[in-house]
Amino acid sequence: MTAILATEGLQKNFGGVFVARDIRFAMQPGEIHCLIGPNGAGKSSFFRLVLGQHKPNAGAIFFDGAEITALKPFERIRRGLSVKFQVPGIFKALTVWQNLEIALQDHLSGDSLAAEIRETLAFVDLAGQARERAGNLSHGQQQWLEIGMAISLKPKLLLLDEPTAGMSDDETAKTGDMVHRLNREGMSILAVEHDMTFVKQIAQRVTVLHFGEIFAQGTIDEIVADERVAEIYLGKAQ
Repeated sequence: MTAILATEGLQKNFGGVFVARDIRFAMQPGEIHCLIGPNGAGKSSFFRLVLGQHKPNAGAIFFDGAEITALKPFERIRRGLSVKFQVPGIFKALTVWQNLEIALQDHLSGDSLAAEIRETLAFVDLAGQARERAGNLSHGQQQWLEIGMAISLKPKLLLLDEPTAGMSDDETAKTGDMVHRLNREGMSILAVEHDMTFVKQIAQRVTVLHFGEIFAQGTIDEIVADERVAEIYLGKAQ
């Protein structure tokens, strides 16, 4: 099976600081994969390389069977990548409806646009807030709105950068439910996350990064049981 996302010998350094060292990574279509690791492990840098915000010093990136190393970020998005960043990038002065309208306006119009917005609002449980200013939403709702914006174009692969940061336990669990629903509909999901409860809720496979290198890979049970991972990330007490 062709990997939905793969990297070969991916390397990135800023002067003498390496944020990616010979990363050879692959995830399969329909997979929920989590990236974990201590602060400074290279998780966000890996995301930026995949999205085209960083240019690698060496190596290659493949998406859905085609090399995308040289493509610009917008070209990668057009091929079926989408991302939700840690800090919500919503338009706070506009309504919830208008935010989704902006995300979709270059792709749909008229009744089709309105229908897609209503469907997305229902999915992220914001139908009742459609006419509210996005800035008036709670933090968790703002996170869900940006997830809605990211999924509105039906991407093949959704990148989530700490999607539950600042959420309550209930909001985190609800976000996990959304991820599973998207996955059941066929979407592949790659998430960077520190909240191990959330990782345990969603992950089918986990990759641990450390100093820009792949340190360990496996199921969540295998990763939690790995004493080496416990020492660098989970804490020896666990």
